[in-house]
Amino acid sequence: MKFWTLTISWTVLLLILSACGAKPTPKAETKIDNTLPIVELTKSGLMVGMKSIAFEWNSIKDQRVKGVYVYKKSPSTDEKPSELLFYKSIDSRFKTHFVDNDVEPDTHYTYAFQTFSDSADGRKGKTVVANTLPVLQSVSWIHSITGMPRVAKIIWRPHTNEKVKHYIVERKTLEDEKWDKISLVEGRLSAEYIDEGLKDNYVYKYRVRVVTYDDIESTPSQIVKVITKALPVGIKNIQTTKNLPHRIDLSWDKTAQKDFSRYYLYRSARIDGNYELIAKLYNNKFSDKIDEDGRSYFYRVSSVDKDGLESEHAKNSIQGMTLSRPEAPAIVEAKNYGKTIEIYWSKVDPRSESYVVTKVHKKGWFKETTKEYKNIKSNKFVDSEIEPDSTYTYYVQSLDKNGIISKESVEVKIITPESREIQRAPEPTKVKTKELISTPVVESSEDVIAAPQDLDLSGL
Repeated sequence: MKFWTLTISWTVLLLILSACGAKPTPKAETKIDNTLPIVELTKSGLMVGMKSIAFEWNSIKDQRVKGVYVYKKSPSTDEKPSELLFYKSIDSRFKTHFVDNDVEPDTHYTYAFQTFSDSADGRKGKTVVANTLPVLQSVSWIHSITGMPRVAKIIWRPHTNEKVKHYIVERKTLEDEKWDKISLVEGRLSAEYIDEGLKDNYVYKYRVRVVTYDDIESTPSQIVKVITKALPVGIKNIQTTKNLPHRIDLSWDKTAQKDFSRYYLYRSARIDGNYELIAKLYNNKFSDKIDEDGRSYFYRVSSVDKDGLESEHAKNSIQGMTLSRPEAPAIVEAKNYGKTIEIYWSKVDPRSESYVVTKVHKKGWFKETTKEYKNIKSNKFVDSEIEPDSTYTYYVQSLDKNGIISKESVEVKIITPESREIQRAPEPTKVKTKELISTPVVESSEDVIAAPQDLDLSGL
């Protein structure tokens, strides 16, 4: 409270002295008049602060006095350090106060005062020694809370000085040369600051200053350090399948993260494409149901902790694929025996377990029918449903144990004569041995999302 009263007194003194105009200065050769009064400070005529020193003296009643000279000696004075040097003048004997604002905290200064008239100067009064107050100290206790996700928390004990208006929070990284003022925390009783949006696993330093209502700024507090929480460790040993029908199974090593929350599984049609989050899992296995044969996808897996921090996964993609279609059989011979047509083929893919023969019957210009013959176990097909004057086209496909059907074989075409009467044994139709050029499988542009029963979303 005493400090507050002193500040009010300084403010009043500054207002009183603000009307001062041009000041006279002492002449090089001036007569000393011992009869002029000497400036005498009052009992409480010296008041010091951190950035100002105030004086008060008794009233001067001698009408000859026109004003008062102020002399000052400071540590920064190089010229005649043993002597007081003229500093300022007060041009009225009625003024009894002087405030020096050109001072530094915790610094030693010496002053003297001298009256003057139109024709002479009085004697200098007693020298007055004044030492400015030390700089206001910051908070006495400060603490940091470390290991938080992209956040730093700083707490401190509120300052005891009731003049404190707010706190300045300053931050610095190991790479920075200067401290940055990042926030003002209003109110003396405020005692914390939360710094958000920080980098992962990064070191930050903090300190706090206090500022009073009269804009006096304290020294910095002790420095506290914060290390933000690191990202979870990335997932290792991701495995995918390439030989399962209509699905891709994935597995990976379990994370050792203590505060593990869940796994995120991402999928993309291209290794450099956009990866879509398709599952949130608590275990390290997943089966991706895909209703396409030979369909490939790229996958990424990440670990997420309880604070929502996610491990790095952008550089760790792995490909999986559903089981492809079997190879088509190779037709080696086709014979027309008049009442029957026989087709022979060879097994190309060891996965083939049965065959499907497709017959297209065309009679005339417009009439055309298609018929399939399924579950054929041998490498031979005999067609006894033959009509004269017709065109028959055949092709064969194989099926594996999963029911996946192959591409179509090379087509064979047989034309029956107008009469069914067999004149002689017909020559077998030679099958061209050229490679079958199959139509590419068109990939769906729609994203395939894992079936709800495969998603482990409990606890979300």
